[in-house]
Amino acid sequence: MKLIILDRDGVINHDSDAYIKSLDEWIPIPGSIEAIAALSKAGWTVAVATNQSGIARGYYPLSVLESMHARLRELVAEQGGEVGLIVKCPHGPDDGCECRKPKPGMLRQIGEHYGVALSGIWFVGDSASDLETARAVDCQPVLVKTGKGERTLTKGLPAGTLVFDDLAAVAAQLLT
Repeated sequence: MKLIILDRDGVINHDSDAYIKSLDEWIPIPGSIEAIAALSKAGWTVAVATNQSGIARGYYPLSVLESMHARLRELVAEQGGEVGLIVKCPHGPDDGCECRKPKPGMLRQIGEHYGVALSGIWFVGDSASDLETARAVDCQPVLVKTGKGERTLTKGLPAGTLVFDDLAAVAAQLLT
C-alpha cells in the first residue's frame, strides 16, 4: 500500500491563527485538491490527521468540521480522486489526550486502520508539532512552506526532514 498522511490546515487549506470556523473560511490552497486527486488516481491512499481544538474551545461544532471534510472529499472527487481516512483531535491543548499532535495517536490510528507499519510513511505538515509527530512513529517528516511552514523553517528541523514549496510539489515528487 502506498500511503501518505497529511496535516490539514496550512497543507490542504489556508490556515488562520483565528481558526477555520466555518465552511466559508475553509479555502483550499491552490493546487492542493489537484495534488490529492493526482496521488489518489496514481494508487496512493491519502489520509489526513488534523488537530481541531476549536471544537473544544467552542469556536465551532463538530457538524461544521464534518461539512469542511465533506467539501474536501467532494472537491477531490470532482478531480477524479478520493480522500481516505480523516482523523481529528477535537481536544484542547490541556486535555491530556493521546491524539493531539505532537503526540502520535492519530498517526497510529491511521496505521492501525490500514494495517500498515508507519516507518517511512510520509507525513506532510507545516508546523514543528507535525514534524515531531512524524518522528515519534518513524514516519518521514515532510514540511511544506505553506501555512506556518516558512515560520517553521526558521526554528530548525528534525534530521532528515524533506522540504517542499507546497502539497503540489510533494505530489509532483512522488509521481515522477
